[in-house]
Amino acid sequence: MRDDPLKVIRRIGRRAGQALPGPRPAVPARALTGTPLGLGAAAADARQAPDTTYARIRVRRRRPYPGHPETFGFEAWCHGVAPLPYTSGGGQRRPVSISLGNARQGGDPPSELLRSIRRWSLNQGPLTDWINRCRQVHGDSLQLVILDQTGFDLPWEALTLPPVPEAGLPGGMLGMLVDLARWFDAVRGGDDFPTDVAAPAGAVLGYFHPDMHSDREVFHAYEHRPHSGIVSFLRSLDEHTADRTGLVYMGCHGTFDQELSNLTLADVTWAEYHDHEMRLLGRDGSLVCLNACHSGRFLDHDGDGRQYLRGFTEVFLGNGAGGCIVTAGKVGDAEARELIRRLVETVTADPDRPVARALRAFRTAAHEAFLAEGGVPLLVRDDGTFDERGQRNVLRLLYSLMFQYYGHPLSTLHLTGRYADGPRPREGAEHER
Repeated sequence: MRDDPLKVIRRIGRRAGQALPGPRPAVPARALTGTPLGLGAAAADARQAPDTTYARIRVRRRRPYPGHPETFGFEAWCHGVAPLPYTSGGGQRRPVSISLGNARQGGDPPSELLRSIRRWSLNQGPLTDWINRCRQVHGDSLQLVILDQTGFDLPWEALTLPPVPEAGLPGGMLGMLVDLARWFDAVRGGDDFPTDVAAPAGAVLGYFHPDMHSDREVFHAYEHRPHSGIVSFLRSLDEHTADRTGLVYMGCHGTFDQELSNLTLADVTWAEYHDHEMRLLGRDGSLVCLNACHSGRFLDHDGDGRQYLRGFTEVFLGNGAGGCIVTAGKVGDAEARELIRRLVETVTADPDRPVARALRAFRTAAHEAFLAEGGVPLLVRDDGTFDERGQRNVLRLLYSLMFQYYGHPLSTLHLTGRYADGPRPREGAEHER
């Protein structure tokens, strides 16, 4: 699943690479348009703002004219703040070099990738300014949901907001300043935002590839039904057990490709997962955590006659998961073990703290460690040698940003079976059939 980060950095050296929206309804009189930024103004969506209490951003892709570059645009709503009409322009061309999936062999050095994301953020002025207005109105209580229908691997958690000194607002990465969630309307196949708060409670149902057997240690204090066989694990998802399940966890390998048949999780294809009803999720609304490379990426596919974004997030949410924590790229083994331990500890430390806020705390802690190690380095040291340690520090920060959360921003998780004297005997047993 993962490359050793030292090997990755040595290889890369200094430079060692939802559906399409349907036709919009006619724009009524007095409808606003986004400010043209080089590719022309885009008509605003004439529908009413979603009836929810958190801030909402919808991101769509567009191609202004046949043969022109593919772009994206955004529209946004927040109580107490003037809405942001659909806006697209020259700074919203499809960015191919800022995907966190590029933090791998063949991609840019980590510091260059981070700098690319910062430059991309500067191009999103209409959006970052709007988010800062929301921060001024709502302060630390602001919650934000992004419904991204582009499939462009846009790293919203790393979107850098400028500071607003006169309002006392610090700048920084969005996922560290705001309780941030993503959404994908897999149930209705439309572009609605989440309305139901999930509060899954119960045991952990886990699958662990032999290479990631150590992930089991993270759950030693909780009631846990671990599996080392993918067939028995999927069978458990399709069955109604007597016990409630709060968390479904998979520690395994994942692959991403431009062919649907090559999207795999634990060597099982997207289509094979799609065939499973996963009735346990529908009953318990469990939070799903897919600790696997590229588990959060989407492929735009129309080979079966319907064009929309396919991915494992879509499958699990569509089958009733109360939320999903997924990864946007390829996380290194050593870092992943430590990160997933911190992630689970942060998410489960307070059952009343929403998952989105716990993930914000997780990213903030990673950023503080990053700054303590020196922040963004140059590629070379004073002696002209490649700064391997500095690049590893950036890579760890990028890994923390790869963990994305899909769900309602107020959803929580409560795991059962935590005991002062250790786990119950049943927690150590393998569930194989």
